[in-house]
Amino acid sequence: MPLTGLQIYKLLPQTNCKECGSPTCLAFAMKLAAKQAELTACPYVSETSKSQLESASSPPIRLITLAGDGTKLEVGNETVMFRHEKTFYHKPGIFIRLKDSQDLESIRAGAATASAYSVDYVGIKLGVDGFAVESVSGDRARFAAAVGAVAAAKNPLILMAADPAVLAEGAKVVAGTRPLLYAADETNWQQMAEVAKSTKAPLAVKAESLEKLADLTEKLQKAGVEDLVLDPLARGSSASLTILTQIRRLALKKNYRPLGYPVMVFPGEAEGVDEAVMAAQQIAKYAGFVVINSFDPAVLYPLLVLRENLYTDPQKPIQVQPGLFEINAPTADAPVMVTTNFSITYFAVNNEVEGAGWPAWLIVTDADGMSVLTAWAAGKLDSDRIVKAIKACSIESKINHKRLIIPGQVAILSGELEEGLEGWEIMVGPKEAVDIPAYLKAAWKH
Repeated sequence: MPLTGLQIYKLLPQTNCKECGSPTCLAFAMKLAAKQAELTACPYVSETSKSQLESASSPPIRLITLAGDGTKLEVGNETVMFRHEKTFYHKPGIFIRLKDSQDLESIRAGAATASAYSVDYVGIKLGVDGFAVESVSGDRARFAAAVGAVAAAKNPLILMAADPAVLAEGAKVVAGTRPLLYAADETNWQQMAEVAKSTKAPLAVKAESLEKLADLTEKLQKAGVEDLVLDPLARGSSASLTILTQIRRLALKKNYRPLGYPVMVFPGEAEGVDEAVMAAQQIAKYAGFVVINSFDPAVLYPLLVLRENLYTDPQKPIQVQPGLFEINAPTADAPVMVTTNFSITYFAVNNEVEGAGWPAWLIVTDADGMSVLTAWAAGKLDSDRIVKAIKACSIESKINHKRLIIPGQVAILSGELEEGLEGWEIMVGPKEAVDIPAYLKAAWKH
């Protein structure tokens, strides 16, 4: 049974040294109880207390880290069943499957194309996390060559082979990185454990039932493999939803350690279900690693957006970086507008102005990610903040006029802004972004 925060506190040194990063030992104890910290952060805890605090200090779902050449992906360490309870922390990794049955140039080109794929979503760069290289041939040299071709993309890898010797050969090619090895089962787990220990890489475990899966993870733990990933072999839509939910619930609600690991899924292997639809379900409930059969931007983009929306803090709006933004290569006589750093507000204004072909300067003020009217009501958008933003971006050195367009929702600020910005003309724009092009055409004179 997990310990409470007060029970944990009694086992800590109670020095309030702050070396763990928390202001007090009590605060650290509460983080341990909530699975938001690890006991290793406390340098003074006694060995006796360590054994008693083991269940409290370990996260319910182990954090698994994969690393490529200069890239890293962390999955796991989740603490809630539902996003609205708090937040989800580590986004599931989306991997593209490549097989060693392809010729090396096709493998290399496919990996390079997928790795270079990047889209801008409300100021956030989205793209593929890594690649799953599968041994279809069963040939060690062929698999190693395929791994080498994919490794050139520098993304984290999943190495897939039924033969431990083949898997070990592929792992040698990416020595110095941290791939995920797939997969140990009832027939080969001992050999796979040796490969995982020698390469210091996480190991995926697959079995057809939760009982067998839990049995395998316990055996692997005793063999010295601590970083594990689960594949419950649930390929259908209903089976996947049921099994992945059960694993999550057992880990979080029952603190059942043998299943306290991220889950790996293969949505393209579900019969009678579209791969994109299946992947979307599994991203939401509750995959840690998602392996897609092929690279298709039309499939990948909605999955990336869905994942981003699910793994943002529900209590914190999506924001863009405050500062000065250029739209359509503005010149010195282009209009200057101001808005907040709420992403939807920023992109609404930007898209309307850009789509209308107007060159403009857009000053984005820091309003804690709130929309214009909300920020004004909350005291996060006032004349002082706008004046500060204008001076910070040095817009006066880029223009030959002193006219500023403010959102119509905060027309009340125009008088204060004229006092704070001496010599500036404050123009009140429309309340809605969609009306900006018509307003500029009617009101802006060069």
